[in-house]
Amino acid sequence: MCRELIYLIFALAVSLVGVAPAYGDDIIWDFEDGNDHGFALWSVNPATPAADDPATAGDEALTGIGGSKGLPDAGVAWSIGWPDQFDGQKPAVSEGDKAKADGTMEYNQSGKNHPFTFPVNSRDQESYLNTYNLTGWGDDLHSEDNDQIATSPFLLIGPDAQLTVWVHGGGNGTHAPELDSNPNDGYTTNSAGVAVLSAADGSLLDSVLTNGHGTLRADTIDLSEFAGQIVCIEVVDAFQGAWGWIAVDEIRITNAIELSGAEPYPKAWGPGPADGTMIEDTWATLSWTAGGFANSHDVYLGDNFEDVNDATDESETFRGNQTLEFYVAGFPGYAYPEGLIPGTTYYWRIDEVNDAEPNSPWKGDIWSLLIPPKTAYSPNPADGAELVDLDVQLIWTAGFGTKVHYIVFGEDFDEVNDAVAGTPNGSTDYNPGHLTLAKTYYWRVDEFDGIETYKGEVWSFTTLGAVSGPNPADGAVDIKPSVVLSWDAAVLAASHEVYFGTDAEVVKNATKASPEYKAAKTLDDESYDPGQLALETAYYWRIDEINNTNPDSPWKGNVWSFTTGDFFVVDNFEDYDIGNNEIWWAWKDGLGYIAHDNEPAYPGNGTGSAIGDETTASYTEETIVHGSNHSMPFIYDNNKQGYANYSEAEFTLTVQRDWTQEEISVLSLWFYGNPSNAPERMYIAIANSTGTPAVVVHDDPAAATIDDWTEWVIPLQAFADQGIVLNNVDRIAIGFGTQGNMSTPGGSGKMF
Repeated sequence: MCRELIYLIFALAVSLVGVAPAYGDDIIWDFEDGNDHGFALWSVNPATPAADDPATAGDEALTGIGGSKGLPDAGVAWSIGWPDQFDGQKPAVSEGDKAKADGTMEYNQSGKNHPFTFPVNSRDQESYLNTYNLTGWGDDLHSEDNDQIATSPFLLIGPDAQLTVWVHGGGNGTHAPELDSNPNDGYTTNSAGVAVLSAADGSLLDSVLTNGHGTLRADTIDLSEFAGQIVCIEVVDAFQGAWGWIAVDEIRITNAIELSGAEPYPKAWGPGPADGTMIEDTWATLSWTAGGFANSHDVYLGDNFEDVNDATDESETFRGNQTLEFYVAGFPGYAYPEGLIPGTTYYWRIDEVNDAEPNSPWKGDIWSLLIPPKTAYSPNPADGAELVDLDVQLIWTAGFGTKVHYIVFGEDFDEVNDAVAGTPNGSTDYNPGHLTLAKTYYWRVDEFDGIETYKGEVWSFTTLGAVSGPNPADGAVDIKPSVVLSWDAAVLAASHEVYFGTDAEVVKNATKASPEYKAAKTLDDESYDPGQLALETAYYWRIDEINNTNPDSPWKGNVWSFTTGDFFVVDNFEDYDIGNNEIWWAWKDGLGYIAHDNEPAYPGNGTGSAIGDETTASYTEETIVHGSNHSMPFIYDNNKQGYANYSEAEFTLTVQRDWTQEEISVLSLWFYGNPSNAPERMYIAIANSTGTPAVVVHDDPAAATIDDWTEWVIPLQAFADQGIVLNNVDRIAIGFGTQGNMSTPGGSGKMF
């Protein structure tokens, strides 16, 4: 669901179930602090390295920007720098080097001058070569072939963690040495290595070589396999060649915790088995690494996330306090003495205890493990898959302890579901033979473990040529209640029959005599408007394909579903395009537009606003977005000659005019600004078809300078108190400055 939108939110408290441990905000080293030094670097080989001198042979000379840190002796040492190249500070350079006012650098190596210009097209565009002072300069931790530049503080890695490095560079390097067993080896140009090292033994866990050649690029390492481990990030010069440079513009780590070297990490960490592991057994040994202050551990274990998360030492899931750093489950004398149950997810938590510490106990993260079911699971094709090949091979994962599989396959759900026994099969794949175009098939896998047979669920798939492409996607949530359904026609279809309702089974079995039958649609009219739907409600729909000249017609479609959100959408900016649906036709600005279709020209509203972006395919912003594909660019200029000294764009409501339905209580707007924007006041104005608009101004007078997606939530009562009739809202406007200001000039900027 798009989030760069204006919401009306249903007033309801929502609790999250099964949420992964919170590891805080992303860790970002963006090199923006003026006093930081470290990650933009030059590299140059010695002119005549002494092959018999291990201190210089095969080594590179390099330095971090600023030259404020010592480096290993590596032949010819360099010290250059633009710690704040675009902030007006002078570069620090070594003797024999020449720094020019135009941003170029000449270094003097064996009488040769090499001009160099720092790039200006970085991600942040402003202070590209500002750098960060990381700790740990010194010895190389993993390879004699690469020179360590800096290492990060220790990081505790969480589930689904990733490391992303933005790098820019250039030069005439010819070979990048390997970073040990780095799977990303192979670059043949100047490079910088970014390595992930184990804090326990300094071993290389993963790495990426980031090469330059004058283009900004992002390289990502998936850290999820190291969840629970403490690591550090190392930047390494992996350059060999005559000369070159690498500038690391940003390092970002998601889902990790930065650990302070002066303060122990207080919580239990490093779960074994790792969080989310599937264990093919009915017992398990749970282990962890103790927090820095712990002298004992409270153990919690259960099969319900909320019970474990909310538990205290008086709860049923409390398994005791102990000094040991492991706990056995599914074994006599421990929790679940009769064994862990197949098909069950278990949640566990370790609280660290030290009665001498005022912050004790330290509540642990929630970890989980899964015992696989006795039934077959993970079907391929996935249940409900579309456009499946006619010669598909069916594959699944065997149930826990399975010896033999029994396959049931057919074209009728009830026949497959009710079959007493299937065809025995010794492997976890099955060939059903060549299938028919545009048909739905059903299959079931029963598992026999030598003692008992476990009936599997019925899965389905549809072959090529059938109706497909449901929009909203099958199973989608947070769908706007004014949604219009659409689909892709089957190759043999001449028309469509639409079925829609709130009961999946009823929709599945509906006929043209049922109330769930809604419409007949011609070919090239693959859409259906169900009207205004209820909030937080599951809906089901089916499209049957019709071709009366084909004996196999009709082709009954699968039942698709979606669930509406707890809000009504005013505008999510997703539906605009250049095909007679320009965004500035809906959000009327100061520029206006020419006549089109049956609508006359609009001269503009006289303010300094300009909506849209004529350089994109949709005339909207397609990069700076919040969760989906588009956002609305809003340029404001409150000192524009011939215009008012404020900027406003207004939208007329056609669908969602009643803002009192289903206990709606607030209006929500997501916005994104820029630090270079003039801090003009941001406001929203609401109006009925007659009467004065009601204006609410953002509490932060510098909200336009916030360069992150931010939600602004406004109680609707703030508009009602100004006389707005909320059950018949006619217009909404977004503005910058003071509405109605015609005399005092202001500033300019661009918002999304």
